Amino acid sequence: MGSLLVSRRDLNFLLYEWLDVESLTRIPRFADHSRQTFDAVLDTSERIATERFAPHNKKNDQQEPHFDGTAVHIIPEVRAALDVFRDAGLMAAGQDFERGGMQLPTVVEKAAFGYFVAANAGTSSYPFLTIGNANLLFAHGTPAQIDTFAQPEIEGRFFGTMCLSEPQAGSSLSDIATRADYEAESPWGRQYRLTGNKMWISAGEHELSDNIVHLVLAKTPGPDGKLIPGVKGISLFIVPKFLVGEDGALGERNDVALAGLNHKMGYRGTTNCLLNFGEGTRFRPKGPDGEPRAGAIGYLVGEEHKGLAYMFHMMNEARIGVGIGATMLGYTGYLHALDYARTRVQGRPVLSSGKDAGSPQIPLVEHADVRRMLLAQKAYVEGALGLNLYCARLIDEARGAADDAAQRKLGLLLDILTPIAKSWPSQWCVEANSLAIQVHGGYGYTREYNVEQFYRDNRLNPIHEGTHGIQALDLLGRKAVMEDGAALTALVERVQATIDRALTGGDAELAGYAHALGDAVRQLGKVTRALWAAGDPRVTLANASVYLEAFGHVVVAWIWLEQAVCAARATANAQGDEADFYRGKLQAVRYFFRWELPKTSAQLALLASLDTTTLDMKDDWF
Repeated sequence: MGSLLVSRRDLNFLLYEWLDVESLTRIPRFADHSRQTFDAVLDTSERIATERFAPHNKKNDQQEPHFDGTAVHIIPEVRAALDVFRDAGLMAAGQDFERGGMQLPTVVEKAAFGYFVAANAGTSSYPFLTIGNANLLFAHGTPAQIDTFAQPEIEGRFFGTMCLSEPQAGSSLSDIATRADYEAESPWGRQYRLTGNKMWISAGEHELSDNIVHLVLAKTPGPDGKLIPGVKGISLFIVPKFLVGEDGALGERNDVALAGLNHKMGYRGTTNCLLNFGEGTRFRPKGPDGEPRAGAIGYLVGEEHKGLAYMFHMMNEARIGVGIGATMLGYTGYLHALDYARTRVQGRPVLSSGKDAGSPQIPLVEHADVRRMLLAQKAYVEGALGLNLYCARLIDEARGAADDAAQRKLGLLLDILTPIAKSWPSQWCVEANSLAIQVHGGYGYTREYNVEQFYRDNRLNPIHEGTHGIQALDLLGRKAVMEDGAALTALVERVQATIDRALTGGDAELAGYAHALGDAVRQLGKVTRALWAAGDPRVTLANASVYLEAFGHVVVAWIWLEQAVCAARATANAQGDEADFYRGKLQAVRYFFRWELPKTSAQLALLASLDTTTLDMKDDWF
């Protein structure tokens, strides 16, 4: 048995045999790379994740951060692991050479980072958020903001957060009440004073880095001094924990205070915070007149009232990242379950004449129902990983697009796949973790075995970066119909190209899968049109979560057919372990098309009926 984090053989198949990431080196940005450099990054990531992240995963869970009223205390292994991550240059893996980065393709960067989530979800959250924070600033910040805040982040000296939710607003960002009042001009742009509270802020307070760069959504007042209602009044601000001088030196503490830590069921090694901005009782940074005053100092990113659009740069990146994280937690759970099933002996074979009580016990993997659970896990996690890496490769394809039209089409494709890439793994890889516990039997429910923690950690991902319901409304309410269905059309074109390849290969089994996928895609298109022909948005969107689930299953069936075409071609000349690998791929495809894709027929039929059962339910009837 190899690594219990992720199968390197599977990664090699996905990256090199299917997605052909070596061809990305034809894009000028990646011209200095080769398979050797990609493999070196994957090797380094696997080693550091295995040696420095995985060993303290359980300790991080059992001895979660605590706040003594003054400081947050975190086990020392977390900082030690993050220092090694930083020193390996992995914080800047995707950044420009000129910035000290590796300039890796996104698909390789995400594959490498997956090792760290599988090894330790809690510790990996700190670089995950920091990288996304820096990427937003590289895209929308001023040169001064980039040099002062983003550059130290990719060097690992500063860490970053995203501050959206508030206690009274939750996911309803239109209802945020954090206020930003203009104060003065500064070397980092327009300077404001922020007052308000932010809830559920992962990595919001710690002493793992020299500084914390908070990206904060807040509203600026209109001419009447009142906050503009809705999302139109939202702006985005850089709010550092410590103010930074023009020379880069850290200055006084900003007016950002930890009010308390939230104690979640998973990701317990990541501080999750209620932050007060502008509390003014402990920290009062000086104003332009040199006098201390309440209110957290923040610097406007871009233009006023465009904050939500800027924040979506980080949110969409985080949604794909959450999908990868969910996948990797499901994947490591699957590998743990497989290892356990191969080594744990229990029960005896079922013979045509019944069980032979005198025969020796057999490994769990020999039982058909255990193989069912393992095969389901394999289908979920390897399908999800394929989807995640496909999306990451789309970003790289866009960098090398021949023209604006090609780039726009790739952007549309990524837009419509993002809700799926986030939500499908967050649902089905959690199910994989549940099955991993079941494979372990009674032991799986104990803290002595890793699989129960994987489940708890992964159970948070259905709510990270937008719930299933929010992703469903985004998919059906916007992505599927935007620009007269241009994104959906772009996806269908790619799916049809896969179907055509499967039909022309002369493989009867692949052809059967291709016909099944084609039927599902046509049914999905009809249902989408029927839902929007209802004439009542409430009816259209009432069952959006069912639409998301069915859509996701169709997309993952496509990803599996893509892998099947590749594996079937390779099987002809494979022998030994290689032949077993490809046969395993094809068996997972068979499982998904026979056991999973048929579920969508009932779901799509329900949607086509414009069922209003949930819409008609009254509060008083519960």
